[in-house]
Amino acid sequence: MKRTIVITGGAGFIGSHVVRLFVNKYPDYHIINLDKLTYAGNLANLKDIEGKPNYEFVKMDICDFDAFYQLMQQKKVDGIIHLAAESHVDRSIKDPFTFAKTNVMGTLSLLQAAKLYWESLPERYEGKRFYHISTDEVYGALELTHPEGIEPPFTTTASSAEHHLAYGDQFFLETTKYNPHSPYSAAKASSDHFVRAYHDTYGMPVIVTNCSNNYGPYQFPEKLIPLFINNIRHRKPLPVYGKGENVRDWLYVEDHARAIDVIFHEGLIAETYNIGGFNEWKNIDIIRVLINTVDRLLGRKEGEDMDLITYVTDRAGHDLRYAIDSTKLQRELGWEPSLQFEEGIEKTVRWYLDNQEWLDNVTSGDYQKYYDQMYKDR
Repeated sequence: MKRTIVITGGAGFIGSHVVRLFVNKYPDYHIINLDKLTYAGNLANLKDIEGKPNYEFVKMDICDFDAFYQLMQQKKVDGIIHLAAESHVDRSIKDPFTFAKTNVMGTLSLLQAAKLYWESLPERYEGKRFYHISTDEVYGALELTHPEGIEPPFTTTASSAEHHLAYGDQFFLETTKYNPHSPYSAAKASSDHFVRAYHDTYGMPVIVTNCSNNYGPYQFPEKLIPLFINNIRHRKPLPVYGKGENVRDWLYVEDHARAIDVIFHEGLIAETYNIGGFNEWKNIDIIRVLINTVDRLLGRKEGEDMDLITYVTDRAGHDLRYAIDSTKLQRELGWEPSLQFEEGIEKTVRWYLDNQEWLDNVTSGDYQKYYDQMYKDR
């Protein structure tokens, strides 16, 4: 094989899309999907490529330094795309220790194993790459500073200038100071710092990207969009934090996977790239779009399930607005999002409604029982 690349967290939501893209696009790469198979990891996400000759799954905890170092040596790994992380803010508020262990110590374990192995080679770091995927939440929160009369949603796949015209100049840039507000974002911020420190201290070839909210097929249904699609389907309450005024920038997951591909191969060492869709929506507006779309596709009267919306006490430390400026990525590497949000939501809703067996298997927890039995001796 031309290259051997480990993709951590490859059985998860974003990771499975990245694994699929790399396996299908690069048949001369050996792609190793490394995943602990926690609640968010599901190999059913990759059924379509599990028999490919250039694909391999390894069940492993990224915190297991010895096991990962041995894997690096045995497989002669020359690239790491690191997506494995605990990522749900509500869970981080309840259990910050798990987030610190996985997101910080797990990343440090990978970094140190890669450092020791690559430095033992005659060529050392030549041709090697450690690519760390992070989040826009490390930057903190932005104010809603758009001109009077212009409210979210504002979506565009055109130039960033249009978006700035609508929202003003408050965006997360690659140079924005870190200001995390939740245990999740604090743990991710710490892991980002470790990655950059390994470049500055040891010369390790690293890249960091910070991405906005993803949506699309195979997302674990504790996150807003798949959770609400499933709840609308079953006519269960739709719990909305506060008044639903919080604004997020949304990106279709396959567009994120394409960005990761471009950055891994063409991005500059030690650089940071922000990945976003210039696609901001208030939570309450997304929920209304979801209700209308699910109702229509299920043959119900469009909007008849609006009464499922239930306002609940706001999340502690709930950031008001995130907004990524991905101009650098567009300008330097030529990437841009391919889907308008309405088109992406239509595809996403259709996928979940067409894959109710997958959704029911995940929400019931049956998939975990299967993997626990399969890997009980490993």
